[in-house]
Amino acid sequence: MQTYSPVTAEFIEELKQITGPSYVKTDADLLIAYQTDYESDPKLFHMPEAAVAPASAEEISQILKLANRYKVPVTVRSGGTSLADGAIPVCGGLVLLMERLNKILELNEEGMYMTVEAGVRTIDLQNRAKSAGFLYAGDPSSSESSLIGGNLATNAGGLKAVRYGVTRHQVYALEVVTPTGEIVEVGGILKKCSTGYCLEQLIIGSEGTLGVITKVTVKLTPLPPYRFDVLAVYDSPTPALHMVPQLIKAGIEPTSIEYMDNSYVRGCADYCGYENMPGYEKGVYVIITVETYDADDADKKMEQVADICEQSGAVDVLEADDRIWNMRRNCQTSVELISKVFLTDDVVVPVHRIADTIEKIMDIGNAYPFEVKINAHIGDGNLHIVLCKTDMSDEVWEKSVEAFHNEVYAYAYSVGGRLAGEHGIGAKKLRYMEKFTPEGEKHLMRTIKNALDPNNILNPGKILNFHE
Repeated sequence: MQTYSPVTAEFIEELKQITGPSYVKTDADLLIAYQTDYESDPKLFHMPEAAVAPASAEEISQILKLANRYKVPVTVRSGGTSLADGAIPVCGGLVLLMERLNKILELNEEGMYMTVEAGVRTIDLQNRAKSAGFLYAGDPSSSESSLIGGNLATNAGGLKAVRYGVTRHQVYALEVVTPTGEIVEVGGILKKCSTGYCLEQLIIGSEGTLGVITKVTVKLTPLPPYRFDVLAVYDSPTPALHMVPQLIKAGIEPTSIEYMDNSYVRGCADYCGYENMPGYEKGVYVIITVETYDADDADKKMEQVADICEQSGAVDVLEADDRIWNMRRNCQTSVELISKVFLTDDVVVPVHRIADTIEKIMDIGNAYPFEVKINAHIGDGNLHIVLCKTDMSDEVWEKSVEAFHNEVYAYAYSVGGRLAGEHGIGAKKLRYMEKFTPEGEKHLMRTIKNALDPNNILNPGKILNFHE
């Protein structure tokens, strides 16, 4: 990793002139909040030397020009919900806080789009769209705490990706501040465009390494008036996982197909304080949501879904009420009940390989001395693995985790998968990105990064070792 300059008194004084003194933080008691995101391992924490909360793209532009002049690294922080150490300032320097860019600027009902600043909470965007009779389809589990800019930076997936796609599929246009401080607008409110490079899609998913997203125009769709949620309970994972192709081939177009293994069923029920949940003792859950614009169509599809679940071996088919979805949204936090030390991972494979992959990972996990928990967006091939540390030394834990990951990632790539479906690479998967990504892809990524960010100022130490 290259060497950066320390944050000096002169740098801080110029920073205060840009935003005003009250929006610059240098006190260690305040900076400690930014040494991590969702990471719980103190060995991976890094303290920044300063933090700043700008109010506009213009201020961010001046800050990045200042950082380039002083050679100070900048880490962009949205809601701090990254599961890949994406917001940890691994090189120290300055943390750029996005919370003040929190305005909803326009909701255009005729054009069915909304323009917001990057610091708007995802749920506030969703609720504003809903109040006007529209759906914003981006729906990560962290919607109540994540900011839309962070969703864009990681190309967040979420619970509605089966039908609507991931965050990049919801976007028309972006306003971005480049690593060297230029303010540019990319994309447009167009159904199609073949005019040069698709720059908005390049920025989305780049995890704050190619630019600071300051504004976004997202697509809206009419809010479907009819919806039903089904809980199918199975007594083993195999039939639960293999029913997905049947559901897709039936033309039902589900919005969500979610999977929870039994450890999650029990753990989430306990965490949420729900008693007598179906399948608590040994059941696995498949949660299916279907949305439609026609009442008769909803009735027909509900019968189809129930039939497919029963014919595939479900021991119970019920309405999935709010408790079920609350359990699903709390999969991550429920782990804290059983283990203070755990590691969260996400892998994506072709949809038709999701069943095989989960079965393979469960088999791999049997050889290791920790508990392996799996929940998944099985309708889009994205699965989440949590490893819970049991009674073992740190050395055994770290060696076992490394070996497990190497086996899992090698299998995922062998079936056409990748390291991450929605969490991103961040700093957590840096070494695996180097190991498993083909050289041609890494070369293209480094070429783009070095061209846009010649001083490697913006979010260094994430995705790839851009300067080797």
